[in-house]
Amino acid sequence: MPGRRPEVSAGLGAILLAGGRGTRVDGAVKPLFEVGGRTLLAAAVTAATDAGARPLTVVAPVLDESLAVEWVREDPPFGGPVAGVVAALSSWPAGDDPEWTLMLACDLPGVDAAVRRLLADLPLLPADTEGLCLGDASSRPQWLTGVYRTRALRQAASVLPGRGRDQPVRTLVAELAIAVVAAPDDLTRDVDTWEDLNEARARADHAHPSLEESP
Repeated sequence: MPGRRPEVSAGLGAILLAGGRGTRVDGAVKPLFEVGGRTLLAAAVTAATDAGARPLTVVAPVLDESLAVEWVREDPPFGGPVAGVVAALSSWPAGDDPEWTLMLACDLPGVDAAVRRLLADLPLLPADTEGLCLGDASSRPQWLTGVYRTRALRQAASVLPGRGRDQPVRTLVAELAIAVVAAPDDLTRDVDTWEDLNEARARADHAHPSLEESP
């Protein structure tokens, strides 16, 4: 008989990656960029919270004390997203993992819709699926817009040299059975440059015009 399809009812956690150098924006802290009246970090936390994610860990120095999250840092800092995932998993209580873990970069203006899409598609996948991520317009996997079996992530992380420091995300997920689902650009488009930020703000303003602009 086929196995039970993946569900998130067994538990969902979240690892939000917010500790990069921001080299393409002159060292600015991208997760604190405001788009549509809130920071990209706050948007990611809200998306994970609304999905019921616990634990909810942000890998970064403390950027916003008002957020109800746990903060961790990879050691040494700026080791890249894989090192961040390893640090977050290491901070979670052993033996009490959620079944699934959202893995999200904190530079996604469309993170709310992206998380909803991930969790809506997850139960439709084969039972042996170990992860699901969205694909951009060219079908390229966006590993940091995904949801993965926590046990599989831990196993993959345990064999990485140097606790994943400076490793591409592909090395973490290479052996996992991951489905890639094509998604609209609005769900996968991130903010890498100042131009990206201006475009994201313009899209948000167009989608939610101010009261002064309303007829």
